[in-house]
Amino acid sequence: MKLYSTLSRQKEPLNTTNGKIKMYVCGVTPYAPSHVGHAMSYIIFDVLKRYLEFKDIKVIHIQNFTDIEDKLIKESTNLGISVKQLSEKHIADYFEVMDSLNIKRANTYPKASEEIPTIIEIIINLINKDMAYPSGDDVYFRVRKQTDYGKLSHRSIDDMKAGARVAISEGKEDPMDFALWKGAKPGEPSWESPWGKGRPGWHIECSAMSYKYLGETIDIHGGGQDLVFPHHENEIAQTEAFTQTIPFSRIWVHNGLLQFAKEKMSKSLGNIISIADALTKVSSDALRLFFLSSHYRNPLLYSDELVLAQEKALDRLRNAMKVHNTNANNHQKEVDPSSYRENFISAMEDDLNTPQALASLFNLAREINRGIKNGSSITLAQSNLSELLNVLGLTLSEQPINESEDKSSMINLLIELRNDLRDAQLYELADKVRKGLASSGISLEDTSDGTKWKIDRK
Repeated sequence: MKLYSTLSRQKEPLNTTNGKIKMYVCGVTPYAPSHVGHAMSYIIFDVLKRYLEFKDIKVIHIQNFTDIEDKLIKESTNLGISVKQLSEKHIADYFEVMDSLNIKRANTYPKASEEIPTIIEIIINLINKDMAYPSGDDVYFRVRKQTDYGKLSHRSIDDMKAGARVAISEGKEDPMDFALWKGAKPGEPSWESPWGKGRPGWHIECSAMSYKYLGETIDIHGGGQDLVFPHHENEIAQTEAFTQTIPFSRIWVHNGLLQFAKEKMSKSLGNIISIADALTKVSSDALRLFFLSSHYRNPLLYSDELVLAQEKALDRLRNAMKVHNTNANNHQKEVDPSSYRENFISAMEDDLNTPQALASLFNLAREINRGIKNGSSITLAQSNLSELLNVLGLTLSEQPINESEDKSSMINLLIELRNDLRDAQLYELADKVRKGLASSGISLEDTSDGTKWKIDRK
């Protein structure tokens, strides 16, 4: 398999070590509900993981929660609750919607707030190497001492300085230096450190979590293209300065950004669509199919109409899986899925080309329907189609229930129980109730008017 690496700007062979791949994917900052841009990114990395597992490769997948960050602190202050309460609420919401999207869970979800000792260890090491320096209660990384700084975004330091909005601070030796540790401010969460009470900077958190759970070198580092600079650029610099091992990550995989009305989705622009809201209008399979119908590195324009259009395409696959050829003659030719399977694998091996992979599955579905007309056996073809659909995380689930009054009463009772559990901050138990409803085809949406439910469109 080859994947395009942002670092080399070319497709790189993905080599395993003892049949394993170590993959770190940047997670969410849980200050607001997860949105469809998150869905796009995590569906892509879910499919990458599923494909590697399909190839009998063990994937050690780590995905963090950035639960210490300026946006979290600002939002928690606005709401009058603690940073911990806010982050735990949205982490619980995150797992709910990702499970609804059939996204396999990572091996571990470390939280920045729980990795302070490792963060401090790395900062001390960088200071001892003269790669970082304390300034008052803050600590900064010396960017110009990292001679290859800018290699991920393919820009020089001077170009970055001329074109970027750089945080100005009297404590910096150079405007491009970035914070590893920030001195405590009133009302913010803080921890004891050799430089006084404070909290980590954003970039050092991911370096610490990747190092602790995956070691000095990883195979894949993933995230959205908006993270290339400064986040991932700074991550490379501080990690390689700390470990003295190059490369930090062998391949850097960045997905394109989701756009709404030709603009990047952004909370500041007010055009964010939450995953929960999207799932009240379309099925999780339709969202998956929409994202996978475009190559992961391309930007994608989102609209309800475009996603809804995927439902008809899903019906073609669903119908091919439902049909039974009762007239098949044992002496007739069997539908041979081998060429479609080979085309699927070839597309996935070529930089995760899911549009081409999907085309091979739709062609196989068409061949199954032809086989029905010709009296051919379709058992092997359907088995292959089912297996390859699973690689893409498509379930093709049928509608399991109807909206009778009795069932509506039971659903409302379970929702009331879930809300009581959430109010008591028993998020794990509340999540079990939500999962139980989801397994019966019921999706929930938490709104300002209360929790609403609907039967998933399948």
